[in-house]
Amino acid sequence: MEVTVFHSYEELSLRAKEIVVEALERKGDLTLCAATGGSPTRMYEALVEEAGRKPALFDRMTVLKLDEWGGIPMDHPGTCETYLRQNFVGPLGIPAERYIAFDSDPEDPEKECARLQAILDQRPPIDICVLGIGMNGHIALNEPAPKLHAGCHVARLSEKSLKHPMIADEERKPGYGLTLGMADIFRSRHILLLINGEKKREIARAFLRREITTELPASLLWLHPNVTCLIDEAAAGEQA
Repeated sequence: MEVTVFHSYEELSLRAKEIVVEALERKGDLTLCAATGGSPTRMYEALVEEAGRKPALFDRMTVLKLDEWGGIPMDHPGTCETYLRQNFVGPLGIPAERYIAFDSDPEDPEKECARLQAILDQRPPIDICVLGIGMNGHIALNEPAPKLHAGCHVARLSEKSLKHPMIADEERKPGYGLTLGMADIFRSRHILLLINGEKKREIARAFLRREITTELPASLLWLHPNVTCLIDEAAAGEQA
């Protein structure tokens, strides 16, 4: 794993943008798996700015939604769908045929996960998987547990996850999560892990110990052959 510490979130985000742009210049039809939350937001803004200068660069890119809060409508302000529509998929004008996503409120959550898994199984590996790290060390909605799921699955949300800023102030809380599994993530050719902010300092310290445990799912990323971890000084603390 390549770990780079940046002075600021802005520097981190612009480097993340450069990594995606460089990959698109090599392979225009790449698949990008998109996380939501605070960590990738500025990177997405910078990519949208890049599209303003080079619109053709994004003409063949496919976007895959990493996970979703389950049991709330797709147009709910706290869904990953709303976030991506506002910050990335919408501004880039990604059409339906190049956007793969969980439905946030399916009639049968297990069937929805099976639908996404069937799509993934028929496609080449994800080219770039953008990840953040949860306050409890989760990646996507793979929550800390004695054992983890390989494929797409319905996740039981932890108390810490239910306090995520996307949904913390919403009256209607998700009843479960829908997420790619660890094997889906590990099939990615390149993983881009973004960690920022003082609030992530404690979990960043635990992650950077390189002690691998399913109780800190992000720690399994130390086993992947191609991970770029970008972290700002606020999160890195004295390890910067």
